[in-house]
Amino acid sequence: MTLPAVDGRQYVYRVYAPEDAPLADLFWEAWHCHDEGPFPRAWDLFDAAVIRQVG
Repeated sequence: MTLPAVDGRQYVYRVYAPEDAPLADLFWEAWHCHDEGPFPRAWDLFDAAVIRQVG
């Protein structure tokens, strides 16, 4: 999942979850990983989100 941050960059997080996990749970997991990391704050306004399952 990619989250845009206030520094203009996008930060990518891999979230491990069961296939039937609610999409909102995946988003919040990535959000909390970002908040706990060393990077500038993620934008908290979104028009849409794209969540893709990978291999």
